[in-house]
Amino acid sequence: MVKHWSVPVTEALKADGLRIAELATSSTPGFTGDKKLAQELLTERGKALSVLQEKLYANGRSGDRRSVLLVLQGMDTAGKGGIVRHVIGSVDPQGVDHAAFGVPTEEERRHHYLWRIRKALPRGGQLGVFDRSHYEDVLVVRVHELVPRAEWEPRYDEINQFEREMTREGITLVKVAMFVSLDEQKKRLRQRLERQDKYWKFNPSDIDERAYWPAYLEAYQAMVDRTSTADAPWYVLPADHKWYARLAVTELLIDALEKLKLDWPPANFDVAEELRRLDQS
Repeated sequence: MVKHWSVPVTEALKADGLRIAELATSSTPGFTGDKKLAQELLTERGKALSVLQEKLYANGRSGDRRSVLLVLQGMDTAGKGGIVRHVIGSVDPQGVDHAAFGVPTEEERRHHYLWRIRKALPRGGQLGVFDRSHYEDVLVVRVHELVPRAEWEPRYDEINQFEREMTREGITLVKVAMFVSLDEQKKRLRQRLERQDKYWKFNPSDIDERAYWPAYLEAYQAMVDRTSTADAPWYVLPADHKWYARLAVTELLIDALEKLKLDWPPANFDVAEELRRLDQS
């Protein structure tokens, strides 16, 4: 048991049987501390994450094809960007493959919806991060009826198969669905409108999307129910408290990396001989 957690974070955030519409978005499942403690722990646990990620990267440089992919999915202002800055920002950027998926480009529209996703999968030894993902094609596409139901409905099974292929290829998936309340989203959108340094983060369509909140909750529920599998489970993260969300994702990544049982790769040269040569140089 990790100190200051009443249950492992993987248990605290598991999606099994959860009703998203009833989620207490200001709760901090499993964590027994407060904001101050969480911020202190984020620094400490960030260092532990950094060491594990460096081992992953080092093994990748030595031919290990395994990788970890963090999938961040959530509505506007859920805090995905903050996770990238404050959690992923604590590790060596050389070992990070980051991709943000917005509205498909014209070229992307000419291909199957998974085409752009396959291109962005993490290489061996990398910690991959998806800010939004292939799940947009069963979320926004469904909510706004961008394609007929007959087209998006089969995608749940197709995504499950796609993720099974990923895991067979050595990619460990950490899928996190982040949720804030409608009131918290309004507060965060207001902050973007009241601060000049946040204007760039605001999109007028963010306000329009609020009218679709019930439809999005329904779509997210279907996503979690139909694509949370043994190999690629969903973790549902209450995200009103940014400090909790960042610490929880840190712990999820540490858990995934620890399960890989990584060690430093052995030297592929004669250490004693190289020391002798160094001394003589």
